[in-house]
Parts: sequence; C-alpha cells; structure tokens
Amino acid sequence: MSIDLSRVKALCFDVDGTLADTDDYAVARVANILQRVPLMSARRAARVARQIVMGAESPVNAAYGWLDRMGLDGTLASIKGTNEPLPDDHEPHAMVPDVKEMLDILVKRYPMSTISTGSGPRVEAFLEHYQVRDHFTCVVTAQTTPRMKPFPDPLFHAAKAMGVSPEQCLMIGDTTVDMRTAVAAGAQSVGVLCGFGKEDELRRRGAGLILKTTSDLLGVLCPEDDPLESESAVPETQEEPA
Repeated sequence: MSIDLSRVKALCFDVDGTLADTDDYAVARVANILQRVPLMSARRAARVARQIVMGAESPVNAAYGWLDRMGLDGTLASIKGTNEPLPDDHEPHAMVPDVKEMLDILVKRYPMSTISTGSGPRVEAFLEHYQVRDHFTCVVTAQTTPRMKPFPDPLFHAAKAMGVSPEQCLMIGDTTVDMRTAVAAGAQSVGVLCGFGKEDELRRRGAGLILKTTSDLLGVLCPEDDPLESESAVPETQEEPA
C-alpha cells in the first residue's frame, strides 16, 4: 500500500501518541503501580506496564466506537474529558521528538488541523505550550462534533475549516481509530509507531504508509527540507519512475 502525494492538500494530526508522547507517560504510571507488587522489580514492572498499555489500545478504542454507535455521545464525552479549565499546576505532556521542527516546516506548505478525542483545554494547552497552536487552522476535540473518531465527522469538520475536501486530507495517527476515521471520510492515512498502535493492525485498518515516528513524515512530504534524511520516511512500495 502507498499514499498518493498528489492528492494531499491538507494534514490532520491525532494528538495523543502522535504529537504528544503520552504512551511513555501512561506506561510510567502503570509501572509505578506494579512496583508495589511483591517481588516485582522496576525493570519487570516497566516491561509489563508497556505490554498492558499497548495491549489496551484496541479494546479501549473499540469501546469508544461502540458507545458512539449506541448514540451515547454525552457519556463518551464525559469519559474523555470536558471543557472544564485545567488546574493551575497542569503540565503538558512531552512532545514527540522532532515534531515541533517538522510542524514549523510543514505549516509553510499545508493547512493543518488536529483531531483528538481529548478535552479542548488540554489539547489547546499542549499546543500553546510548544508554541505551535497558530500552525493549526482547526483544533477538533471531544466537544467539537456530535460524534467522535472513528466516525468521519471530526475529519469532515477539519476539512471544511481548511477549505479542502475530505479526500484531499492526510490523517496521521497512531491508532486504528485514526485509520478508520480516514477510511470513513475517504481520506488517506499514515500510521506512526511512536504511540499505541502496532504495524499490522494499522495496516489492516487502512494505513497507506507506516512510519517509525511522526517526524518521519517530513521526509515523505518535503524530503528536500528534511534535516534528518530518515530512511524510514521512504514508502516501501514507492515505485521507480519509468
């Protein structure tokens, strides 16, 4: 599978696990709990915690999709967060390495939006903290549309805000929910392995391209501007010109 770069006129980024390094945060929290178990070493706790967090991605997202299909939009929004102000001591998650530098370059080439199932205040605070909020035409969160990912509504909303058709959008995310959202909207998608998803499941759900980390996207869209010149950014199925 591959992506048709000639179709790409706008970019839609997931946040958790794609722009924000939330998987390591979740693993650390679970590991801290596991270390309380007798005879559980810190190393084993970290290993088991990562297995738990990564393994939870599919069933958790499946539950979100089920709630949406049942029309329990309010319940789902309350689970994922509200527009309540963040506490004064709130600290944004770390940003995935090299993502800011990538966004600084891509914003000169494409309109961009974020599509997250997180709360509006948390996502906005994250983007403001890393000084990239102005890079995004639209910030879609749990409260933006009646239905969230994996329904196409958030991507439709972002495409309209950016002045493009959904088919001209490229969805970048780390979970099967992101891939399913793209498929439902008729958009193309890129799966990244720096978050919660696994390569095989991302491909099964429609990822046209798999990258090791989000910043590798720069080598795909703007190879002449990629300071890292990452080999992992080259689509495996790319054909040589005739």
